[in-house]
Parts: sequence; C-alpha cells; structure tokens
Amino acid sequence: MEDIVSWGRAALGIGLDAKEIGAAPMMLRAVVVYLVTILVARLGKKRFMGRTTAFDVILGIMLGSIASRAITGNAPFVPTLAATAALVGLHYLLSAATWRWHGFGTFLKGRSRILVRDGMIDRDELRRAHMSEHDLWEDLRGKGIDRLACVAEARLERSGQLSVLKAKPPPRIVEIAIEDGVKTVRLELG
Repeated sequence: MEDIVSWGRAALGIGLDAKEIGAAPMMLRAVVVYLVTILVARLGKKRFMGRTTAFDVILGIMLGSIASRAITGNAPFVPTLAATAALVGLHYLLSAATWRWHGFGTFLKGRSRILVRDGMIDRDELRRAHMSEHDLWEDLRGKGIDRLACVAEARLERSGQLSVLKAKPPPRIVEIAIEDGVKTVRLELG
C-alpha cells in the first residue's frame, strides 16, 4: 500500500518544489485539478458562474488563483484542493444566507437601480450607478430600443446587466362611418 501512495505522490509531483516538477507530472496535476474543480463547482450552485454578481465573480477569480497554485506546485497539492472546496462551501453558505435575509443579500450583492421610468431618465440614479447617458444608450440600443418612449422601465440589475420592460404602445383608434349621418363606430385596437 505504501508503494502505491509513494507512486501516486511521485506521479502527481506532490511535495516537490515547482523547480522539480516535470512536464508529465504538471500535466497530470492540471487534469486532476481540473476534474476536482469541476466537481467542487458542481457541488456549489449553478448560478455562481452563470448570472454573476461581484459576489460570484470573486469566487471564480479566487478558485482560479488557488487551483493554479496546485498545478504549478507553488502550494501543497491536497491542502490547495481542500481550500477550493472550502471557498465553494463558504460561497454556498453565504448565498443561502442572502436568500434567507434580504438585508444581508443587499449588503453582500448590492441592489438594482431604476434608471429609466416611463420614458424618463433618472439622472440621480444614473450618477449613483456611475453610468453615463452614453452607456445607458449603448445598452438600450443593444436591446433594440431607439426611443425612450419605448421604455416603461430600465433597471440596472445587481449583475450589471440592464433589464428593460418595454412600454405598451398606445392603442390604435379606427373610426368607421357606416352611413353618412347615421352612425360612427369607434374601435380601439391593441
């Protein structure tokens, strides 16, 4: 059994200085770290690499940084992988707390801001979001909107994405004269 453990340590380059790790052990370490990181991320929550807030991005950066140390041998292999698991576990607990306590979620993730309401730009909210009107228009054009009158609400979400609720177009009114001087029918379409 001791021979198997020592072979595994030698194959992975565990315990060796970064200068002593050859190409094959580093490639094997990379594969193991990749598989373990995928497993750890899957045990986390699906959203942490999808719809990201700063809270989620920080975890991604830290995971990449810590996992890379395990590959290059700049940190001990198994403790480094344990640290990645601990980070994902902490992220899971904090995200559960943000779900349970809205105030904590606002503290940790921020809040959304309404930048446009009923076709009017809220310049104070735009300033608080550190967003220029040019940035707002870039996001609106990206959503196919060319006039503020088309916007019921534009909200800068906690993820940094702009979500837009389009204004309902005014109803079309059609008047139809049935017979001169008799009756006019007025129809609202929409």
